[in-house]
Amino acid sequence: MDIKTGLAWPCALEDPTDRRSGKPRQSGLTMVIDKGLGPSAFEDLLLTAGEYIDLLKFGFGTSPLYPLDLLRSKIALAKRHRVATFPGGTLLEAAYRLEVVAPYLDMAADLGFDGVEVSDGTIELSRRRRDELITEATQRGLRVFTEYGKKQAGSRIVTDDLRRTVELDLARGAELVTVEARESGIDVGLFDENGRCREEELQLLRRSLPEPDCLLWEAPQKEQQVSLLRILGTRVNLGNISPGDVLSLETLRRGLRSDTFALHPLVSDYMI
Repeated sequence: MDIKTGLAWPCALEDPTDRRSGKPRQSGLTMVIDKGLGPSAFEDLLLTAGEYIDLLKFGFGTSPLYPLDLLRSKIALAKRHRVATFPGGTLLEAAYRLEVVAPYLDMAADLGFDGVEVSDGTIELSRRRRDELITEATQRGLRVFTEYGKKQAGSRIVTDDLRRTVELDLARGAELVTVEARESGIDVGLFDENGRCREEELQLLRRSLPEPDCLLWEAPQKEQQVSLLRILGTRVNLGNISPGDVLSLETLRRGLRSDTFALHPLVSDYMI
């Protein structure tokens, strides 16, 4: 509602699904990937769509490339909009390879990042070392978001391996396990070489995996988002969303776009 005029859209039009909750959300999370937004664009993003962003990842290893004052200001601005921030998992993988994990985690905490991503998309991590990294981060007060899957083209999801990873990561202290799809969403994990969702595989995963609210699916393309919403429902956590696609995704979640109009609870002829 506009406080000055008292004008407001009909409540039913704001969320026809009547399923979206406000912040802080426990499910239906949206994670945005920031690949280098400048301060004005970053502020514009948060002013326009901050209410619909739960997590923001400073992609890849971009964090050390910012002037520190600018990086701190972006993190602080995100906090004011109740958006949790963390560096991309590739940065931790580089820190691991270069044997500077402790200083990396100290710096992330000092800068004000809410969390870090623990992944092995490019490197190899033993289960023991993965556990240690999760523990080292949580001991510094950082939230931990882990990632499952490899970045190489053609890599696939192994259901039993994903289930075990989820169980062990959560038991160690991770909050979310992200299913790898890269920023392209092509020929990795759940998506084929054309970026299409392997929907039969997703249906099998839906029936097999525990703790669905603790999974976050990287899904940078609209049709991928539609498939995940249609099969897993509006509570699905989605990641690697482009800054320009936040409002578009929110319309998909709320049944305010033709692709997910069937999610509208009153459209009984099209209920999924």
